[in-house]
Amino acid sequence: MVVSSDNTALKMGSGDMEVFATPAMIALMENAAMNAVASALDAGMTTVGTMMRSTHTKASAIGAVVTAEAELVAVEGRRLTFAVKAWDEKGAIGEGEHERFIVDRERFLGKL
Repeated sequence: MVVSSDNTALKMGSGDMEVFATPAMIALMENAAMNAVASALDAGMTTVGTMMRSTHTKASAIGAVVTAEAELVAVEGRRLTFAVKAWDEKGAIGEGEHERFIVDRERFLGKL
């Protein structure tokens, strides 16, 4: 993801500076985890995020390219636990633990 005015702390309301927003980093980490297992799921199944514990240790300027990676570290029934990390061209910017659950897409949406 390229840091732009659309994903800064100022724009997203999580701060008052034009640097990469923590919520944007979290979303990027969640997306990495979702994509890490998507091809292994049965048709009609998906994952939903249920927990994120993370640090955001370094700011990234507008124009920086931020990358996230997720490694599946535990499977307990439908609960998946990932180690997640994010970095830009200058090095690590955040890391954490993310939990997702495997759900039937149609059944999940039917409960709303």
